[in-house]
This record gives sequence, structure tokens and C-alpha cells, in this order.
Amino acid sequence: MLTRRRVLLAGAAALGAAGAAGTAGLLLSGSSHSPARPAPAAGPQARSALKPSAYRLRPLTGDAAPPAQPLPTKVRHAPILRMSGRGNTMLLTFDDGPNPDYTPHILDTLAKYDIRATFFVCGEMADWNRNLLARMADEGHVVGNHTWTHPLLTQLSRGEIRDEIESTSDVIEKAYGQRPLWFRAPYGAWNRDVFQLNAEMGMEPLAWTVDSFDWTTPGTSTIIRRVEHGAAPGVVVLHHDAGGDRSQTVRAVRTYLPRLLDEGYHFTVPRRKYT
Repeated sequence: MLTRRRVLLAGAAALGAAGAAGTAGLLLSGSSHSPARPAPAAGPQARSALKPSAYRLRPLTGDAAPPAQPLPTKVRHAPILRMSGRGNTMLLTFDDGPNPDYTPHILDTLAKYDIRATFFVCGEMADWNRNLLARMADEGHVVGNHTWTHPLLTQLSRGEIRDEIESTSDVIEKAYGQRPLWFRAPYGAWNRDVFQLNAEMGMEPLAWTVDSFDWTTPGTSTIIRRVEHGAAPGVVVLHHDAGGDRSQTVRAVRTYLPRLLDEGYHFTVPRRKYT
């Protein structure tokens, strides 16, 4: 497993480096370190979505309310990794969930400090935990698409990639209330087919600037140090709320958020404008 992970991460890093050459402004370079996750264990029937709150009626990702179905976007050649904007504003993102053991604790911390974050969910996890997606919607968070089974997309056919993405968007729409506007490729491994399909489905590819490497369970203090040292205007922070024991991530977020807020940082979600 470790050998396979090194191969996947090496390939993802190479893809990120190649994409960086063609980026400008919002685009930098990056690679995903999300670990492959086992399918969820059999459990009770997923609960239906909660009643939409006022947050669902507000525009979450732009100056105007998004259309019922995402509009096609331009085809990119590299993922977005930095957010434009003024002031000490950062983006918090969480991959691989939702997980009933860890995601609720993260949501509790975000709610305590009135912070919005972006959750890139996997369809197989979302399908079993639709109530958590409904809570994300109710509390003003953004939910993005992270495929159904977390595969290495560069090894799949175009049809297989489409199935991974579309099935996840379907579940998100049912539980969250709208189809996702943002996509993150597992392992940070984008290719031409992925970018084209993202554009066709009205999603923008979003990667990150600061990798906490929390999937390696390096210790709570190490995760905190990496995020605090990487904090800067416009950065996108990568965390994971599933795919293994994420108790270190839960504790880290609980610790560094008030510190960064005291230092004058603000946290928001990715934004898109509609005309």
C-alpha cells in the first residue's frame, strides 16, 4: 500500500508541476494526497435530507444565485489553487468524507467560530451520510465533487470518469439541494478528459496551496504547524475528514482556527459569479 501510494503521489506531483507551467493569476500548481479509502461498511438506510434552512436560499458561491443546473465553464488546463480577493482571507477544504465519526466534530468547530468551509465529498460516503450533506447546506458550507470511489482518474476511460463524477453529483444534488460547482480530482491527478468533463458539467477544478498532510497522521501539533506556517492571503488549505483516523485533524482545526482568527485571518468559500 505504501509503495502504491508513493507511485500515485509521484504521478500526481508530476501532473501538478506540468499544469503550473500554463497557469496565471488564480492558477498555481499542486497534487492531491488523498488516500484511497475502503467502501463504507454496510449500515442503515441513509436518512433523507433535512429541511432546507435560510442558508440554502442564499447565494453561497457568488454575487448572484446560481442557476438550477450548473452552466458549462471554459476548459482549463490546470486546476485553480489560489483564491483571489482582498485581505487575509483563506479557504479551508476537506476531502474524502463525509464520515460520521469526524465530520460532525469539524462542523461543530466551524459553527462555533461562524466559519464556512468547502467539503469535497466522495459519492460512496455521501450516499451513506446524506444527513451530513444536508447539515453542510443548512450551515452555509460548499460541497464539491471528489468522485464516487476515489480512483486514479488518469487510469480510467472517459466514460468511467464521467460515471464517477455524475453519480456523485446526483447524490450531492439530492442531499445538498444543488449540483456541485467545484471538483477536486483524487490524488490531484487531472488530465484532458477530466478538465473537459468538468467544463461540460459546469464545475471548476479546485486544488490547494497548503497541504496539511493530515492523511499521514503526523501528529496534531505537526498539522497545526503546517497550517499556521502556510497561512497567507488567498491560500487554499487541504484537510481530510475521512479515509482513516482523522481525530488529529479534528483536534488541529479546533486549535488553530481561533489562533488564526486572532491574527486577523478570515475564512470563506470559493466564489463564482453569474451573469
